[in-house]
Amino acid sequence: MKKIINTWNDNPRYNCFGCGTRNPYGLHMEFYEDGDYIVSRWQPQPNYQGWIDTMHGGILSTLIDEVSSWVVTRKMQTCGYTTNLNVKFRKAISTNEPMITVRGKAVRQLRNLLFIHAEILNDSGDVCVEGEVTYYMVDAERARKMGFEGCNVEE
Repeated sequence: MKKIINTWNDNPRYNCFGCGTRNPYGLHMEFYEDGDYIVSRWQPQPNYQGWIDTMHGGILSTLIDEVSSWVVTRKMQTCGYTTNLNVKFRKAISTNEPMITVRGKAVRQLRNLLFIHAEILNDSGDVCVEGEVTYYMVDAERARKMGFEGCNVEE
């Protein structure tokens, strides 16, 4: 796996809840490229619970949404926004789980729409959450105007 470089973090106005390193309330996700997949290993925390010792569904949905955006950023070399997010919760994830894996990959493209399958696995490797995400991708000129300069991995 190769670590993806988040060049957005160099922008002082960048404060993403999912991957921004300076957001004090954020998830501070980091991403890696592993073949067709974009992967993040993330440690659940009690601050993100819904029910006692159980991860909040909104946070789990955010993890799915965030990995999907990085599929677009890295694999398609552009940016855009989510147009549809469908999440299936198959098994609860404890806030005490040592580590979870969030991963996503592109499954189909239709013009400017990218269809992504994402999932969250617990530390035992069980698929606990699945997401089907549709992402609208902007053209290269608009991406540049939004500050996108490409997405690379560390050597």
